[in-house]
Amino acid sequence: MKNTNRNKLVTTSLLAFALASSTSFAGTEEMKKESPMTPAPSESVVSGVLKLDFNSHFVSYGIDVWKDDDSLSDMAFNPLLELSFALPAGFTGTLGTWWDVNSKGDSSTSLGNIGGQLREVDVWAGLSYTADKFTVGVTFQDWIYGSATEEILDVKFAYDCFLAPSLTIHNRLGAGASGGNEGTILVFGASHSVEAGPVTISFPVNVAWSLQDDFHVSSTDSGYAYTSVGVSASLPLTPYIGGAIGDWTLYGGLTQYFTDNEVIGNTDDDFLTSNIGLSLSF
Repeated sequence: MKNTNRNKLVTTSLLAFALASSTSFAGTEEMKKESPMTPAPSESVVSGVLKLDFNSHFVSYGIDVWKDDDSLSDMAFNPLLELSFALPAGFTGTLGTWWDVNSKGDSSTSLGNIGGQLREVDVWAGLSYTADKFTVGVTFQDWIYGSATEEILDVKFAYDCFLAPSLTIHNRLGAGASGGNEGTILVFGASHSVEAGPVTISFPVNVAWSLQDDFHVSSTDSGYAYTSVGVSASLPLTPYIGGAIGDWTLYGGLTQYFTDNEVIGNTDDDFLTSNIGLSLSF
């Protein structure tokens, strides 16, 4: 059952922690896409990444937004641009945006559209702090769709070692047009990569737990929310085309989702997603 006082306490505590981290503990940091990822600081004061993604599904913390279920044929275009700013004493600042461009669903629904096939625009600002292999980050996001704005505060902890463990505390501060409620989802992540010649193959796994019993529009319970298991491959193109305008990478992958119907509320509890894209690091 919903516990309003508990959820307000969780959100308030996390917000206080995030603000304290940015001042005293020094810092903080995907895509709803799990929480947007902050690139490792480079020698340049300003660096960036441009990603041109084509995705079969739009999955936002377990929910299959456009109800694609098992279909892999209708690809959406999801460009992303993020700038990173190397700051003193191990801090990194980030500014970014992500767009959802597709012809899926019904534009008259609550999800609506912004113009033509542009369905959503997300913007964010983040601050992270890295000490040796440990990174802690805070990212504030506005997800703009359906003539409203969903407000998000993500707190992420990551450790750069075997299996690359991470914990993302995803807080919805403003429900916007989501149809759900304010609340918190915890996402535990891990990933392992192997090299096969010039190709890097990665195996990311995420397990999520919802603290809110009506976080998504169709959810009726809290608790275990979903598991995602993926395999992806990336190939650097710079050795073949040169790096005059930055480093290009070709990548693609598959991700299988296993979701709890009462917590997430998808029409299909389990479904496979695919993506392919190009990235430019500069």
